[in-house]
Amino acid sequence: MAPRRAWLTHVLLILGVIAFALPIWIVLIGSTHDAATIGRGEVPLLPGGHALENYRTAWGAGAAATAGIGVGSMLWNSMLMAVLVAVGKITISFASAYAVVFFRFPGRMLAFWSIFITLMLPVEVRIFPTFKVVSDLGLVNTYAGLIIPLIASATATLLFRQFFMTIPDEFVEAAKMDGAGPLRFLWDVVLPLSRTNMAALFVILFVYGWNQYLWPLLVTTTADVETVVIGMVKMIGSEANTEWHIVMATCVLSLLPPVAVVVLMQRWFVKGLTETEK
Repeated sequence: MAPRRAWLTHVLLILGVIAFALPIWIVLIGSTHDAATIGRGEVPLLPGGHALENYRTAWGAGAAATAGIGVGSMLWNSMLMAVLVAVGKITISFASAYAVVFFRFPGRMLAFWSIFITLMLPVEVRIFPTFKVVSDLGLVNTYAGLIIPLIASATATLLFRQFFMTIPDEFVEAAKMDGAGPLRFLWDVVLPLSRTNMAALFVILFVYGWNQYLWPLLVTTTADVETVVIGMVKMIGSEANTEWHIVMATCVLSLLPPVAVVVLMQRWFVKGLTETEK
């Protein structure tokens, strides 16, 4: 009975991998064919001979719908946004959680629950008031307007708070006996213990920032600060005018940075999610 169950499990896993990987494979292969092949509605499963040409065009000139703006500029905007959003969220959440856990001040829990309750507000409820503020400050079509409204995170604050609460009180007492102040305790004790958690959060928040669509769609109206996600949507116009070979090449290029971050930080990511010892 056990071997049959193992066989069935492996079959289901293989089918799941195929279902997940097949669309990515089709996009990868489609990016190596010319416009005529894709335009005929064919779905090739083997590489073509136009890969270098398609990727060069996508990187430099882009599609006609992007008015000559290449993917390289969009990828830079997405990279800058994703990195700064991730770093900003981690920095602000780390500081706010540290204050809530290790300081005693009036309204401490009220401050925490005020942060936590924002999780109950859907993005759609907050996005137009946020856009109004950004517009009044003159931050539309700027990196600041693209990034700053996204750098506060109630979820990251909650995760850091829960982690800080597992730090033994003996560490705090020992730091006080050694004459360490709040900043010294933060730098020498809390920060080293939090590195793996910060790495895991960075991966999650980087992918979150990279995949943002609704907010960049509202706050960017020029190509100077346009992200690659918005660029891909613009490339897909009417069915007859869409340059699918360029769109697919752009999709592949847009996959590379988040995949690289996940692969390079995989060990830290897993360790940050599973490590519990202090």
